[in-house]
Amino acid sequence: MSETTPNDFVVVANRLPVDLETSSDGGPPVWRRSPGGLVTALEPVLRSTDGAWVGWPGTADVDLAPFTEDGLTLHPVPLSEDEVTEYYEGFSNATLWPLYHDAVVAPTFHRRWWSVYERVNRRFAEATARAAAPGATVWVHDYQLQLVPAMLRDLRPDLTIGFFLHIPFPPPELFLQLPWRKEVIGGLLGADLVGFHLPGGAENFLYLARRLFDLPAQPRGTAGGGFIDLGDRRVRVGAYPISIDSGQLRSHSEEAAIRLRAKQIRSELGDPETVLLGVDRLDYTKGINVRLEALRELLTDGTLDPEKVVMVQLATPSRERLSAYAQLRDDVEREVGRINGEFGELGRPVVHYLHRPVDRDELVAMYTGADVMLVTPLRDGMNLVAKEYVACHGDGSGSLVLSEFAGAAAELRRARLVNPHDLEDVKRAVVEAVNEDPASASRRMKSLHTQVMTHDVDRWAHSFLGDLTEQGRA
Repeated sequence: MSETTPNDFVVVANRLPVDLETSSDGGPPVWRRSPGGLVTALEPVLRSTDGAWVGWPGTADVDLAPFTEDGLTLHPVPLSEDEVTEYYEGFSNATLWPLYHDAVVAPTFHRRWWSVYERVNRRFAEATARAAAPGATVWVHDYQLQLVPAMLRDLRPDLTIGFFLHIPFPPPELFLQLPWRKEVIGGLLGADLVGFHLPGGAENFLYLARRLFDLPAQPRGTAGGGFIDLGDRRVRVGAYPISIDSGQLRSHSEEAAIRLRAKQIRSELGDPETVLLGVDRLDYTKGINVRLEALRELLTDGTLDPEKVVMVQLATPSRERLSAYAQLRDDVEREVGRINGEFGELGRPVVHYLHRPVDRDELVAMYTGADVMLVTPLRDGMNLVAKEYVACHGDGSGSLVLSEFAGAAAELRRARLVNPHDLEDVKRAVVEAVNEDPASASRRMKSLHTQVMTHDVDRWAHSFLGDLTEQGRA
């Protein structure tokens, strides 16, 4: 570790690409690489540009100086335990998260949470101002930091600032419920380029910016968005659907050890004719209960045979201190128990449920060995799990059942698209995926695979940064 100098390219996100882990035996804390998709997407860009990353180290009440770790320049932003509760669990995940996901759960509007959110965003902006060299490019990420662009522009008007939202941006009639709606839109207007997954998000933002700030309409841009003229400068708004490192994932799935493990998993499941797979954070937006209910009804009416079909549901822990998440866990585990109680046999459950993370090799083996992937969110910004599954099936095997309310549905049109609010539609798609003619299923999957391989994460990052550079020169 060492002190750092300002950088020409800075990524700003709620979390650093590494997590600080304390040892249970009293040993010194160690840094572990974060497994998230954002790290995978941006680490190559950081390394190629000698960039820096600003973010929280994942542990409360820790104040660290900037340092380098594994060749990455990192600027930790400290958060107190109260700030984690009020800024992160509170405003970010009990106000913004449900509001931006179609209010599947009612958002909570607390003035205290907003005050802490504002304070923490200012701390991130100040840390970024210190990390950025003169004239640097800064890329701010996600809903936790929507005030940072404007705050940073006030501190450092010499910077080129981009912002990308990784979750859906809601329709105006929902967003306008937010008491601090003008402050959030104003915060985002501090950027030179504001990016969303889909054109609909960009259009929602353009409408709100014009309405709340009485700005004139501008011609649409080429990226599914447009421009907002603030007088002294112009903000570009566009759609940039994020993706995965599909080439690396395909190669990984083709390794002999992964193929062997995929066969072992099927054997451990009792060698069923069909393996259904769900991989999600345990979140109320993901529609886990929808697919479980569909499975139970298909077993009840005899459409699926419990001796031939097995489901694996991986639900990694998420925000467990929030009541809505604790309730969801209870509901999901109750439904898993009900299905296994009614249709399982000794040593042969119908649903294999894992409420814990699994390592990357095991996950890729699960993808590779599954016959049908069930991705049924009620609302999702993109959903990279769907793309990861497709990347692991370059041989044309497998089938994807995908919610039309996942951002990925706009690209993966050959998937079996479903309305997760329509249980009969979900059941229909599952049955069709299980019973589809192999030749037809192969053509469908190979088409999806081509899409995912062509539109990878490198293309996403370079598309956004290319437009940001162009906008910064304008």
